[in-house]
Amino acid sequence: MAFWGTLCTGIDRLNQLLGKAASIMILLSCIVSATNALLRYGLDISNNWPLELQWYLFGAAVMLAASYTLKRNEHVRVDLIYSQLSNRGRLYIDLFGLICFLMPACLLFTWLSWTSLFYPSWLVLEHSPNAGGLARYPIKFIVPFGFFMLSLQGLSEIIKRIGMLKGNIPLEAVDVSYEKPMQ
Repeated sequence: MAFWGTLCTGIDRLNQLLGKAASIMILLSCIVSATNALLRYGLDISNNWPLELQWYLFGAAVMLAASYTLKRNEHVRVDLIYSQLSNRGRLYIDLFGLICFLMPACLLFTWLSWTSLFYPSWLVLEHSPNAGGLARYPIKFIVPFGFFMLSLQGLSEIIKRIGMLKGNIPLEAVDVSYEKPMQ
């Protein structure tokens, strides 16, 4: 179990860092957007790269924050049965969802976005068709990377939930609590 615990800790730490990076990217996106608006409307200075940079930062933040959100157990759920179950019942539902839905989808999207989105773009070093635009292949890399990190976090969550069901990890060690959304 020591290997699996170390693996989970490493994945969790990496996604914690990516979550912090995503929050910084949101701030930077806002700063770039405000600066671009001030320059464009205040000083009549316009360029395409700040607008594209803003989109890139926001897109990267979304892709990197997904795995962090899963790590924190703050992802969206359908609350039909889940809130009525015990913690052990929730672990079984989580395990089913992670194994049957999250992992196959993430692995498929990682593969597809690598082979049909990033790799062809990287081969030609794709750039924006807009004057003064940025390179496109770096942001296209974020898509398969984000799905890969989400699948790694899914693996970590599967390992932790199996450990909790087997009694190797105390139920209190991992937050499986559920807070019903306010309507």
